[in-house]
Amino acid sequence: MSDTPFVLPGVTPHLTIADGKAADAIAFYTTAFGATEQSRHLGEDGTRIMHAHLTVNDGGLMLNDHFPEMCGGAPVEKPASVTLHLETDDADSWWARAVAAGAEIRVPIANQFWGSRYGQLIDPFGHVWSISGPPKN
Repeated sequence: MSDTPFVLPGVTPHLTIADGKAADAIAFYTTAFGATEQSRHLGEDGTRIMHAHLTVNDGGLMLNDHFPEMCGGAPVEKPASVTLHLETDDADSWWARAVAAGAEIRVPIANQFWGSRYGQLIDPFGHVWSISGPPKN
């Protein structure tokens, strides 16, 4: 982890991870997507992650454990309408690494009519990821 501040261009996704599994999510994203952890800050209880910042494929990704006491006791909602997209130079190698790490196939990877190789996965924490790259001949 670096002590150097990380500048965030554009829009950065910030994921809330249920059941105190943010540390597991960081480990998964490191294995599955080659993430690099930039920072990690624990909450006052010293166990849950209040904020973590990763870099994945040169883009920022933030995440935290769910803190129900900070949102009126509401449970974390299951992710339903966001897809995290990875544009890569080799979709098949990124795909294979993520599946080997435990991602579930949602849409099988294949050459698509729009000219990309593309598929979708669901990570063990319920978040949808799409992986795309040049078509395979």
